[in-house]
Amino acid sequence: MATVMIDAGHGGRDNGASFEGRTEKNDTLNLALAVGNILENNGVDVLYTRTTDVYQSPSEKADIANRSDAAYFISLHRNSSTEPETYSGAQTLVYADAGIPALFAENINRELEKVGFTNLGTEVRPNLAVLRRTNMPAALVEVGFINTEKDNRIFDLKFPEVAQAIADGILETIQGANLESSEVDRYSIELGTFMHHNNADGLAKNVQEDGYSCYIEPVSKCFRVCAGTFSDLGEAKEVQKQLFDKGYEARIIER
Repeated sequence: MATVMIDAGHGGRDNGASFEGRTEKNDTLNLALAVGNILENNGVDVLYTRTTDVYQSPSEKADIANRSDAAYFISLHRNSSTEPETYSGAQTLVYADAGIPALFAENINRELEKVGFTNLGTEVRPNLAVLRRTNMPAALVEVGFINTEKDNRIFDLKFPEVAQAIADGILETIQGANLESSEVDRYSIELGTFMHHNNADGLAKNVQEDGYSCYIEPVSKCFRVCAGTFSDLGEAKEVQKQLFDKGYEARIIER
C-alpha cells in the first residue's frame, strides 16, 4: 500500500495555538503518532515530518515530504478563535477542492463527525505552504478548536476514537484511489488556482508561450491552471521539474 507522510503541525519554538497551558504542537504530535500507528497496523507505510518537539517551517515540512517517497501528505492541527468558546468543530483544508485532496477532506470530516465533532466541511486554502508546495495529494486537518471546551473534551476523552477516525478517512481515500488507479493512471501538473478567470488566463498564456500545453478547468468556484495529461508518472515529474526550474509553482496531481 502507498506511503503516507504525517505532519504534526508546528513544533519546537512554534507552539501553534495555545489555551490555558495547552499547546497545539503537543496535541498534534500525540495525534500524529497515534494515527500513524493505526495506519501501520493496516499495512500502510508511514513517515513523519517530526516525531519529537522540533521546529520546522511550513516550507521545510513540505520539502521533507517532497524528498521522500510518500504518495500522500496529511498535516494535523488544532483550530483556534480570537475568543474562547466561540466556534466548535473539525475542518479540512485543501489547495483545491478536487481530486484526492477533496476525498481526504470529505472522508476525514465524515469520520470525525461520527466521533462527535461538528463537521465544518472543506475549505480551499491555496496560500498554505504545506498544501501549495507538496508534490503529492495533501490535506490539512483542523481537529477541533483548542479554545473550546466541547472540542477538547472530545479530543481527550475519545482520543483513540479520534485517531481511528482520521486513520479510517485516510484508509478509505487510499483504497478508493487504488481502485481508481487500477483502471487508469493519469497525472497532470497544477500551476495555480485563482478566484478570477482573467488571472488564470494570464498564467496559462505564459505557460503556453514557454512551449507547454496548458488548459484551465473550473474547480468549485475557482479556476485551476494545468499543464498536460500524462499516463507515466516519470514523464509528469520530468515536466514538473522543467516548469519548476522556469519559476512556476508546479505540482503533480492525480486524475
